[in-house]
Amino acid sequence: MSLTIKSTVQLTSGHAMPLLGFGVYQNYNTRPSVLTAFAAGYRHVDSAQAYKNEAEVGEAVRESGLERSDVFITTKCISKTHGYDSTLEGVDESLARFGFDYIDLFLIHDPFSGTERRLATYRALLDAQKAGKIRTVGVSNYGVKHLEEIKSAGLQMPAVDQIEACSIFHCHLNERPIVDYCRTHEIVVQAYCPILRGKTDNPVIQAMAQKVRTIIAAPHQRPHAFHPIDLARARSRSDTHQMVLAERIVLHHFFLFLQICPPSKVGYFQ
Repeated sequence: MSLTIKSTVQLTSGHAMPLLGFGVYQNYNTRPSVLTAFAAGYRHVDSAQAYKNEAEVGEAVRESGLERSDVFITTKCISKTHGYDSTLEGVDESLARFGFDYIDLFLIHDPFSGTERRLATYRALLDAQKAGKIRTVGVSNYGVKHLEEIKSAGLQMPAVDQIEACSIFHCHLNERPIVDYCRTHEIVVQAYCPILRGKTDNPVIQAMAQKVRTIIAAPHQRPHAFHPIDLARARSRSDTHQMVLAERIVLHHFFLFLQICPPSKVGYFQ
């Protein structure tokens, strides 16, 4: 399978989601960064109510000249806002800040509000989906226990569970019951912090990076799969390590977000 920045996955909601997304957590140059990401080919932006930059993402979409239907926008609600009525109000507030008629993917940001409020929040998002305000409902940082809670309540399962890359890999592709659970229940796993917050000194990652540098030195040997992240653009040892991590996650069929605040860095992962 050839993977590119334009590759998508079909969600259980019936909508397609771009494989590679641009995260804007702690991004203090949101509008120009998102515009640069769009210019580089990204079509998925991951924001959240707590990031306080939904308005800037919306501005970038309008300024880009892209059709709203050509971009995929994610946002999230954190536990302190959980509850049925407060979640419905939050959806409307997010729509107003973005300046959109709908949100492509709305996630419960975390599971820390307790069973009752978690389920009330989830029901509110499902109702917002029925009202056409949300196209796809998902969760973030949910474990098997939290997903089983939704299943036991007789509700439709989320289309997406966004979890930290470290939780998926532990650098050794094992101990990952949440991934197996999601695959069994047709829940797409998204990986955030795919470059492990810059901590790339693990010997396994270093060994992989060295192998990739050998491939870069002999481009004709590069495997066909090295497409979604252009490893030939690696400009330093650190960049190579980070690209290896991102590539490794993509090739294991996870869907990831890269958070690159300075616009000048966006092209590294084009």
